Amino acid sequence: VQLQASGGGLVQAGESLRLSCAASGRTFSPNIMGWFRQAPGKEREFVAAINWSGGSTRYADSVKGRFTISRDNAKMTAYLQMNSLKAGDTAVYYCAARSTRITVIATAPSGYNYWGQGTQVTVSS
Repeated sequence: VQLQASGGGLVQAGESLRLSCAASGRTFSPNIMGWFRQAPGKEREFVAAINWSGGSTRYADSVKGRFTISRDNAKMTAYLQMNSLKAGDTAVYYCAARSTRITVIATAPSGYNYWGQGTQVTVSS
């Protein structure tokens, strides 16, 4: 199973970016896909996640109303639309996936068993 994240970049505060996470693997069927981020000197933190079959979502309080997670089942790709970006959103963003079923969307990194490489998001103020 491979997760390929893309879409990061350098933007001004208030602008938008869309991250993509493409999953591949012949028998891979994710239960949940999500995004985490890690700023220098800080722990990896939960950003958003989506239940792959039902479409339910969960967001960190810090991004609610600004970020939207979605998925394209046919393309096996999850997206993170980030609007009204702030300097505090600057981090390396990682996509993650969980293959086993869970009742509540996990917000801890330990709740995910597949990880993609990070993509840098830098927001200048």
